[in-house]
Amino acid sequence: MVGDGTAVELPMGSAADAPHGSRPEQVYARLRDLIVQGLLAPGSRIVETEIATRLGVSRTPVREALQRLQQEGYVMGSPGAQQSRLTVAPLTRDDVYELLNIVGALEGMGARAAGLMSQADRRNLVRDLKSLNGEFQRAGKVVPINHGTFYEADERFHRRIVEASGGPRLLALHDAVKPQAERYIRMYISMLTSDIRTSVYEHDIIIAAIDEGRADDAELAVQVNWRHAADRLSKVIAVAGERGSW
Repeated sequence: MVGDGTAVELPMGSAADAPHGSRPEQVYARLRDLIVQGLLAPGSRIVETEIATRLGVSRTPVREALQRLQQEGYVMGSPGAQQSRLTVAPLTRDDVYELLNIVGALEGMGARAAGLMSQADRRNLVRDLKSLNGEFQRAGKVVPINHGTFYEADERFHRRIVEASGGPRLLALHDAVKPQAERYIRMYISMLTSDIRTSVYEHDIIIAAIDEGRADDAELAVQVNWRHAADRLSKVIAVAGERGSW
């Protein structure tokens, strides 16, 4: 499915493939994963009854899952349309700026809190971050590059900062927003890995600020890292084209 407005052909699988939890939560997790991974293409139409049939569940948990996905921005509907007219949200230049800067703000809060931790805790965190940045750098040098491994190395670096210092609210917000940014990165990542030196260097700046307890600088460094990522993605989208907005 390439997002031409026809009904989406849901990949094989069932709600049982999703993480344990309530049935709406399972359906939500399954559909979100498919959207994030690009298996439900931007612009594809989502039909509630077809999803329920393919996942082997009733329409009620599907309806609840789709409502949540719409609230979070993964799917959208035309004005006045019913849920049967929902489509997977497109990938646009305007949207990428908003999403990546929100992620930067959230992770920046985590970095600032990390810079305020005790020296012993900062040292432990810095040790881990240096190791993770090394993994990220090595993943970017492999030929041919494994884009999934490359993305996951970068994700582990950023997530480590949030988990080390963030409270439950920050973690919950990060969990809700970060996968939306992941959609963009996974879709266009093959055009983002030609030169990773800037990203590695920006990670080093973040690490140094946390190590030295410069909380404000750590927050700013993370925000700048994501702002630059938004700039790079915007340029790529300008060349490759937006997905699902036709």
